[in-house]
Amino acid sequence: MPFIPHTDHDIQQMLAATGADSIDALFSEIDPSLRDVDISAVPERASEQAVTRLMHDRASQDAPGLCFIGAGAYEHHIPAAVWEITTRGEFYSAYTPYQPEASQGTLQVVYEYQSMMAGLTGMDVANASLYDGASALAEAVLMAVRANRKSKSARILMPASVHPFYREVAYNICKNQQITFEAIGYDETTGLIDREALSAWADEDITALVIPQPNFFGAIEDVDALTDWAQNNGALAIGVVNPLSLALLKAPGQWGHGEGADIVVGEGQPLGAPMAGGGPYFGILCCRKKHVRQMPGRVVGKTTDMEGREGYVLTLQPREQHIRRSKATSNICTNQGLLVTAATIHMSLMGNTGLHNVAATCAATTRDLVARLTAIAGVEKVFDSAYFHECALRLPVAAENVLAQLAERDIFGGLDLSRFYAGTENVILVCATETKTDGDLAAFAEALADVLADETEAA
Repeated sequence: MPFIPHTDHDIQQMLAATGADSIDALFSEIDPSLRDVDISAVPERASEQAVTRLMHDRASQDAPGLCFIGAGAYEHHIPAAVWEITTRGEFYSAYTPYQPEASQGTLQVVYEYQSMMAGLTGMDVANASLYDGASALAEAVLMAVRANRKSKSARILMPASVHPFYREVAYNICKNQQITFEAIGYDETTGLIDREALSAWADEDITALVIPQPNFFGAIEDVDALTDWAQNNGALAIGVVNPLSLALLKAPGQWGHGEGADIVVGEGQPLGAPMAGGGPYFGILCCRKKHVRQMPGRVVGKTTDMEGREGYVLTLQPREQHIRRSKATSNICTNQGLLVTAATIHMSLMGNTGLHNVAATCAATTRDLVARLTAIAGVEKVFDSAYFHECALRLPVAAENVLAQLAERDIFGGLDLSRFYAGTENVILVCATETKTDGDLAAFAEALADVLADETEAA
């Protein structure tokens, strides 16, 4: 890490310039009780060599096993060029582009990213500035309440098939803002939004309906019918998408028989961000043009100067750092520039054909995996609906023990759904991407068969 060393002479010069007698005098306004903090719990300092050794030891604990867990964070191949370019100094340390004349490179990257994302989702406008997919959903809910002025209820229909973490984050952010979330269950046969439960809200004042695509179980929702239902009932349609899936599935801007979804959010991690132990990631938020004034974050536009040269500017910046707090749509204070840069480079390198091929390979590999696993006695699909690259499977025994034993063999065999849904103690959610080979699938199937045999024998 770069640092700036100060000699005693330097320190005395700076103190003289400030008129302070000592460094402690600079902090005299801080209450002594806050300055004299007991740090006995902090361990003794260590040498650089000792810290390096410790970090290498910690890193070695991250076993490189086969991972078949999805559930919002996906293992994809990232071309080496993506992070070789992203970690160049001009990108790596770039921050908020407050001065366009000094930030043309950063602004152009964000502009290109937003253009690509709008094209991928089929929406009019995309922003940049959200932490992750979960907080993007929360911001979309707040945005919908502002945008749907015909609705006075601030009620959001939230399907149980939306990612549990997304639902939790949205609730925690919005619960103190007089916003009510109404739960919509899922059909136990298909894993899709329960249309009968949805119909009970047909005559109610509903602000927005959240539509996951694919949903948390990997199932493909009937987005056309759901979008039409929302808009026919005076509600906005908020899509929650996996951006990679849009290389195969209908773009949200084309959902339904009207103008498409109103707002689209998602997690950008599948586009060039490594799994990295859980982050950092970045959130996607796109909308139709008529809602753009309610969009949080930033929108970068391209223009020309007085001499006709192309330039980039912050066209929309409705954050409290830029405008009066009472007028701000969000207090999000990061542009997630590094991850957005990686995603832009990733999409540029892959192109339409590359993204399509990756998505198609993911879908085909998952179907191959499901076929191999369901060939094992007692293993079966839970839902009969179409799916993208995740699928829920029921085991003949409790999932927790099975997954633990698979992990001992360096195979991370899926997500135990009982963590989030009652009555699913024997159900796992498995995922396969383009990174998995035939040998990987065979190894998983063989290991699962052995573990299930041992479990059955022990019972």
